[in-house]
Amino acid sequence: MQLEDYFNFLAPDDIRIKGSRIGIETILYEYIYRSRTPEEIAQTYTSLSLEQVYATILYYLHNKETVSDYITDWLEWGHQQRKAQYLNPSPGIVRLRKIKQEKEATKQGSGA
Repeated sequence: MQLEDYFNFLAPDDIRIKGSRIGIETILYEYIYRSRTPEEIAQTYTSLSLEQVYATILYYLHNKETVSDYITDWLEWGHQQRKAQYLNPSPGIVRLRKIKQEKEATKQGSGA
């Protein structure tokens, strides 16, 4: 089998598992950072076969440097997105933050 049998290479920073919208970073994060077994990953992502999970891990093992850079970029992008959301919150989040501050101020004022 060839890589194209398992993956859709949509862009240099977007590799998806064929037949799904799941990126390889999702599977590899579970495998590398959460130390989950392929079987556990397949049980969590039921739209994937165990073979697809193993193929993703094998792709990583055969292309460790490139895929590690891919995952590092993905993690950094996620960090930047969370930072941007925090710095530019939606009106609903602003309202919730204000309510939280008011409750904390009330607690401190009452000595609780």
